[in-house]
Amino acid sequence: MPEETSNAVKTGSLVDPRSIMAIRNLELRARIVVQGFWSGIHRSPYHGFSVEFTEYRSYSPGDDLRYLDWKLLARSDRLYIKKFEDETNLRCYLLADNSRSMTFASGEYSKAEYANTLAATIAYFLNQQGDAVGLLKFDEELRDYLPARHRHGHLRQLMHALEKPAAGSRTDLGAPLRRISELVRKRGLVILISDLLTPLDDLEANLSLLTARGHEVVVFQVFDPAELDFGFDQAAQFVDLETGADLYIDPVSARAEYRRRFDAHNAAAETICGRLGVTVHRLTTDRALQTSLHDFLRDRLRLGRIVRRHQTTAA
Repeated sequence: MPEETSNAVKTGSLVDPRSIMAIRNLELRARIVVQGFWSGIHRSPYHGFSVEFTEYRSYSPGDDLRYLDWKLLARSDRLYIKKFEDETNLRCYLLADNSRSMTFASGEYSKAEYANTLAATIAYFLNQQGDAVGLLKFDEELRDYLPARHRHGHLRQLMHALEKPAAGSRTDLGAPLRRISELVRKRGLVILISDLLTPLDDLEANLSLLTARGHEVVVFQVFDPAELDFGFDQAAQFVDLETGADLYIDPVSARAEYRRRFDAHNAAAETICGRLGVTVHRLTTDRALQTSLHDFLRDRLRLGRIVRRHQTTAA
């Protein structure tokens, strides 16, 4: 990635997520996380007209003569049209999992609070670039839906929807993925934020609905650190957050099998995403949100999805 991007992250102060989550206002949290990053323009798959052309093509009858390169005509006696970089803004949809498994917290805040803050951070960053951002919250049902827009008051609406507490029970990834593929016809970016703790039987089929339409899909898989190491050391009554079932477990004897199944599930999810070209970022809730945004931007720069037209100083 460009040296400027790396330096911005290295010199920027990383705020402890506990300090971020202690701020009650979600938009203010997002603004603090975004601080230190600059805005960019995303490269569109369509060709339009902007102040910088990218290549030439031969003139065809009916082409607009305003875009004929007259200087090239004078030098070569050939007719060429400038092919321009599209300034059409990115359309991004955030799919936020608010099922009951996301309410798990071994510390001061839950996975849902962290995930919704991450969604707010990405929305705030893209909004500052002039990109259109939409939202679909889900659990076993589709909840709040906002179409991708960039206009006065829309970001505040999106923040308000993200601030609503998780109220569902189980996770159903199929419904939101199918719904977004039906709603969004133009190619764009779809960001799924979830723990993916749900059966993966139909995940590939539902993700392929989006990738087949040309959407770029990114997954942020969010875990509490306790879910990774299962570091409990006392036998206790555990409650399945999505079914309500009580389970008496001795962590010492169950740890090895838990880790085996947990790792196998996540490996299967990553394999499915890899086959479809879907980028997966695995996060824990103790990780600074700035680094998550940095990883997201680094990947998009590597894939050529961002056009760095100018650098702006962070507010």
